[in-house]
Amino acid sequence: MVQQITFIGLGVMGEAMCGNLARRGDWPVVAYDLRPEPLARLAAEGVPSTASLEEAAASDFIITCLPGGDHVRSLVLDGGLLDKMKSSAVLVDMSTSQPALMREIAEAASAKSIAFADAPIARTRQAAADGTLAIMVGASDATFARIQPVMETIGSDVMHCGEVGTGQIVKIMNNMVLFQTVAALNEAVEMAEGAGMDGAALFDMLTKGSADSFALRNHGMKSSAPRTYPSPAFSVDYAAKDLRYALELADETDVDAAGARNVARLFQAAQTAGDGDKYWPVIRETLKKED
Repeated sequence: MVQQITFIGLGVMGEAMCGNLARRGDWPVVAYDLRPEPLARLAAEGVPSTASLEEAAASDFIITCLPGGDHVRSLVLDGGLLDKMKSSAVLVDMSTSQPALMREIAEAASAKSIAFADAPIARTRQAAADGTLAIMVGASDATFARIQPVMETIGSDVMHCGEVGTGQIVKIMNNMVLFQTVAALNEAVEMAEGAGMDGAALFDMLTKGSADSFALRNHGMKSSAPRTYPSPAFSVDYAAKDLRYALELADETDVDAAGARNVARLFQAAQTAGDGDKYWPVIRETLKKED
């Protein structure tokens, strides 16, 4: 039985996930973040917060949802979260991080008899609020069975991918494929419009053929074609971080990954243009050749 869940990391996705977990779950939930604004918004929804990392670590079930691997290492290993946790507790990292870091944390957690799982997420902020995220879990069979009821409150598609680290592999590969698909859609709409065709009409017609995809319907039609790149959203900066993890994995496995490296170049160009904080399909704006 879970006595209390501490949710650490209340960013674009984490705040919505924490609120959903408190509304729909059967367990007391407390929130922890260094910023007062998301804590205040959750408090208005009836979600209490904890004032210190020591208090946060006292729960028997802790979820972290942080911007990336550097933040996870800083909090869990260097910052002492794992050291402060009690034996027999469970730690679930729902950030997007490097698989190797997940295995390092799992080894350190095992030495303290703490169960660990990596469980990165996919889909939108609205899905986080609705509890319909896709969650890719890397964990032992026993740990997966232990965390599954909580994960199924947060997501509608909870996948046990294998041992610790495999959740991150699936997430990173998912994003790498998505980034390349949207890059191709951006090239297509840019060329079609340059040749005199309406970009929205092109994408509508592509949905009837073999180029149809989730990326086309959600990123292409809703963002790339209308050139709508809202902020806050999943930004170029975050996407570039995830793609960097994929390219690190490519180097580790001796794969050329030319398509992914091209998207990394587009991300860099968008950041150089000052668009790093915009919704990442803004890489369409990097495609025109300079005179």
